[in-house]
Amino acid sequence: MSTIERFEQNTINARVVRANGFAFVGGQTPDDLTQDMAGQTAQVLKKIDHYLESVGLDKKRIVSAQVWVKHIGRDFDAMNAVWAAWVPQGHVPARATVEANLRYENMLIEIAVIAA
Repeated sequence: MSTIERFEQNTINARVVRANGFAFVGGQTPDDLTQDMAGQTAQVLKKIDHYLESVGLDKKRIVSAQVWVKHIGRDFDAMNAVWAAWVPQGHVPARATVEANLRYENMLIEIAVIAA
Protein backbone atom coordinates (compact mmCIF):
# COMPACT_ATOMS: atom_id res chain seq x y z
CA MET A 1 0.00 0.00 0.00
CA SER A 2 1.35 3.42 -0.90
CA THR A 3 1.82 6.31 1.47
CA ILE A 4 -0.70 9.13 1.43
CA GLU A 5 0.58 12.54 2.52
CA ARG A 6 -1.68 15.49 3.34
CA PHE A 7 -0.35 19.05 3.35
CA GLU A 8 -1.83 22.14 4.99
CA GLN A 9 -4.84 20.27 6.30
CA ASN A 10 -7.56 21.37 8.68
CA THR A 11 -10.70 19.63 9.92
CA ILE A 12 -12.38 19.91 6.50
CA ASN A 13 -9.73 19.40 3.82
CA ALA A 14 -6.09 19.45 2.78
CA ARG A 15 -4.67 21.95 0.28
CA VAL A 16 -2.62 19.17 -1.36
CA VAL A 17 -2.71 15.39 -1.08
CA ARG A 18 0.09 13.27 -2.53
CA ALA A 19 -0.52 9.57 -3.27
CA ASN A 20 0.74 7.00 -5.79
CA GLY A 21 2.92 9.57 -7.54
CA PHE A 22 0.06 12.05 -7.97
CA ALA A 23 -0.53 15.38 -6.26
CA PHE A 24 -4.12 16.54 -5.89
CA VAL A 25 -4.44 20.29 -5.37
CA GLY A 26 -7.87 21.05 -3.96
CA GLY A 27 -10.06 23.81 -5.33
CA GLN A 28 -8.27 27.16 -5.10
CA THR A 29 -10.12 30.45 -4.99
CA PRO A 30 -8.99 34.07 -5.19
CA ASP A 31 -8.36 36.13 -2.05
CA ASP A 32 -9.08 39.55 -3.59
CA LEU A 33 -12.65 39.30 -4.83
CA THR A 34 -12.68 42.92 -6.01
CA GLN A 35 -10.66 41.96 -9.10
CA ASP A 36 -12.16 41.02 -12.45
CA MET A 37 -11.97 37.51 -13.96
CA ALA A 38 -8.43 38.00 -15.28
CA GLY A 39 -7.20 39.18 -11.89
CA GLN A 40 -8.97 36.42 -9.97
CA THR A 41 -7.70 33.76 -12.38
CA ALA A 42 -4.12 35.00 -12.00
CA GLN A 43 -4.45 34.82 -8.21
CA VAL A 44 -5.70 31.23 -8.34
CA LEU A 45 -2.98 30.11 -10.74
CA LYS A 46 -0.33 31.65 -8.47
CA LYS A 47 -1.72 29.60 -5.56
CA ILE A 48 -1.61 26.45 -7.69
CA ASP A 49 2.04 27.17 -8.57
CA HIS A 50 2.78 27.54 -4.85
CA TYR A 51 1.10 24.30 -3.82
CA LEU A 52 2.70 22.31 -6.63
CA GLU A 53 6.14 23.69 -5.71
CA SER A 54 5.51 22.75 -2.07
CA VAL A 55 5.45 19.07 -3.11
CA GLY A 56 8.30 19.31 -5.63
CA LEU A 57 6.24 19.67 -8.81
CA ASP A 58 5.42 22.40 -11.30
CA LYS A 59 2.66 23.21 -13.79
CA LYS A 60 4.31 21.11 -16.52
CA ARG A 61 3.29 18.09 -14.41
CA ILE A 62 -0.44 18.89 -14.36
CA VAL A 63 -2.43 16.10 -16.01
CA SER A 64 -5.97 17.25 -15.23
CA ALA A 65 -7.73 20.49 -14.27
CA GLN A 66 -11.26 21.31 -13.24
CA VAL A 67 -12.35 24.94 -13.60
CA TRP A 68 -15.53 26.40 -12.16
CA VAL A 69 -16.60 29.81 -13.47
CA LYS A 70 -19.43 31.94 -12.05
CA HIS A 71 -20.54 33.43 -15.41
CA ILE A 72 -19.13 31.24 -18.17
CA GLY A 73 -20.79 33.15 -21.02
CA ARG A 74 -19.41 36.46 -19.81
CA ASP A 75 -16.01 35.46 -18.39
CA PHE A 76 -14.79 32.36 -20.25
CA ASP A 77 -12.60 34.26 -22.72
CA ALA A 78 -10.96 36.39 -20.00
CA MET A 79 -10.22 33.29 -17.90
CA ASN A 80 -8.93 31.38 -20.91
CA ALA A 81 -6.55 34.20 -21.91
CA VAL A 82 -4.88 34.12 -18.49
CA TRP A 83 -4.86 30.31 -18.49
CA ALA A 84 -3.29 30.14 -21.98
CA ALA A 85 -0.52 32.55 -20.95
CA TRP A 86 0.16 30.48 -17.80
CA VAL A 87 0.09 26.88 -19.03
CA PRO A 88 3.37 25.84 -20.71
CA GLN A 89 3.10 25.10 -24.43
CA GLY A 90 3.15 21.38 -25.04
CA HIS A 91 2.08 20.64 -21.46
CA VAL A 92 -1.65 21.36 -21.49
CA PRO A 93 -3.68 19.11 -19.18
CA ALA A 94 -7.03 17.51 -19.78
CA ARG A 95 -9.46 20.18 -18.59
CA ALA A 96 -13.13 20.63 -17.85
CA THR A 97 -14.68 24.07 -17.41
CA VAL A 98 -18.22 24.51 -16.13
CA GLU A 99 -20.44 27.27 -14.82
CA ALA A 100 -21.04 27.08 -11.07
CA ASN A 101 -22.71 28.95 -8.26
CA LEU A 102 -19.58 29.74 -6.23
CA ARG A 103 -19.51 30.49 -2.50
CA TYR A 104 -19.55 34.31 -2.69
CA GLU A 105 -21.39 36.48 -5.19
CA ASN A 106 -18.19 38.23 -6.29
CA MET A 107 -16.07 35.04 -6.43
CA LEU A 108 -15.69 34.35 -10.14
CA ILE A 109 -13.50 31.24 -10.34
CA GLU A 110 -12.23 28.11 -8.59
CA ILE A 111 -9.67 25.67 -9.98
CA ALA A 112 -8.48 22.22 -8.84
CA VAL A 113 -5.65 20.26 -10.48
CA ILE A 114 -4.02 16.86 -10.44
CA ALA A 115 -0.32 16.57 -11.20
CA ALA A 116 2.04 13.61 -11.54
